[in-house]
Amino acid sequence: MSKVAEPYAPAAHHTLVNPSQERLRELTAAMPTARLTAYDNYNVQTEVLSRSIGSTYIVTDDPSITSSQTISVAEGRRVARLQEEYLSQRDVIVVDGYVNNDAEFRSPVRLVIEQANANIAGMQDHLLFKDPAGGDVVPEFTVIYTPGLKAPGYPSDRLIAVDLEAGITRVLNSDYFGESKKGLLRMWNQLVYQRGGLALHAGCKVVPTSSGERTLLIVGLSGTGKTTTTFTRQNDSKPVQDDFVALMPAGKVYGSENGCFAKTYALSAEDEPTIHAAVTSRVAYLENVSQKVVGGPVDFFDQSYTQNGRAVFPMEALGWSRDARDVGPVFALLILNRNDSVIPAVARLDQQQAAAYFMLGETQGTAAGGAAEAGKSLRVPGTNPFFPLRHADQGNRFRQLHRSGGFEVFLLNTGWVGGGEGDPAAKKIRIADSSALVKAIAERTISWETDPDFGYEVATRVPGIDDAELLQPRRLYQRQGREQEHREIVERLRRERREYLQGFPGLDQEVLEAVSH
Repeated sequence: MSKVAEPYAPAAHHTLVNPSQERLRELTAAMPTARLTAYDNYNVQTEVLSRSIGSTYIVTDDPSITSSQTISVAEGRRVARLQEEYLSQRDVIVVDGYVNNDAEFRSPVRLVIEQANANIAGMQDHLLFKDPAGGDVVPEFTVIYTPGLKAPGYPSDRLIAVDLEAGITRVLNSDYFGESKKGLLRMWNQLVYQRGGLALHAGCKVVPTSSGERTLLIVGLSGTGKTTTTFTRQNDSKPVQDDFVALMPAGKVYGSENGCFAKTYALSAEDEPTIHAAVTSRVAYLENVSQKVVGGPVDFFDQSYTQNGRAVFPMEALGWSRDARDVGPVFALLILNRNDSVIPAVARLDQQQAAAYFMLGETQGTAAGGAAEAGKSLRVPGTNPFFPLRHADQGNRFRQLHRSGGFEVFLLNTGWVGGGEGDPAAKKIRIADSSALVKAIAERTISWETDPDFGYEVATRVPGIDDAELLQPRRLYQRQGREQEHREIVERLRRERREYLQGFPGLDQEVLEAVSH
């Protein structure tokens, strides 16, 4: 990826460079869509409620480099001229910082955003690392963000134009913060791949055990429990990273962000005290959380406007975390699958199965991916919708890194077995169950046997979980006289998985064979 030769920001009517958090808070307070909450932080209501996947395009004249939709370089230049002409008449904010904090690995980045959307600048500033020595940033990646500028001819008159060669993402006509965050991390995905690793849509935590400290990665789509699993405590575990990590050869891990972009729907102080305390602190920024009265409380359980309420806070707001520079190589990687049928609470995968289930990226969609995804069965390679290259490259690289790292890979269901929410025949896998599984994985206290349907290993005993039907859903279907339904689901999954993986030219043949059991 080519660097921007000089610190870059479009000419604007007025440019505010790297303001303090207090200044960004003042500018956010002046926004007509911002409401002060009872926690003395601000809650902004946006028009766009989630990532605009259908409006995201890679800028290239060679569509073979990516599995994403593309626009030409000439069209990218036209959009750049349109956006820069617009900004010449606006006040803007520039926020500089780094993705990752390792001096040998970090990437300098920049956000340019209309001052009218100061909350986006404040949220992004929380997530970026700063150089303790100060100095100017020469950005490798830049996001230029104009929520007020429409892009006629594109879906919803909205465009996210990703120019990998220039290192610039241009966002037009979206006021959702996630486009800023993902604009920088999408670029970082390519850089990590070029350096021999793979950027994972994953949290990271360290769990102390009697045999030493265990580094765990938690891979999953937004809304599947990735943040919750990362921040729940086992043996005084500590979170390292919330959303993206770089996995390198021999299991080496690098972090990406200095804060957390947390989903707030159904957030409770009882189940998730750490996240709840950070979200309700003064430094947090809230987005699209239900709030009836200015200055009053918010309702994390009200989804009448959207289920995709969000909050951003710095890691220091947690009061306890670990720096990625201080953790050891990966001990285990957990692939989250928020499911509602035959997926067990936990399964242990061999090397071929690990790469296959990583590529399958199965889960139930949530509002984080837009209304079109909510509640639907999804498959997203690597559970990473931000990988900008070919998906087969992602799967093959994961397999290489798994071999070199020697870590174990597990599948975790964070949803239901035997049916979905509201089904009286179904059983919920609770946060406490998932926490017990994480603890048992770290301590290696799970007993296993081979599953006759899918060939992976399922648990026969897990300390802290007494319900065998959560561990082996086949038992639930048998007890309820639903054996035929179970067989039909198994056969359908086998068939769909084979067909899905065959859709990635260049994917290792052994990965395809792992779902042919």
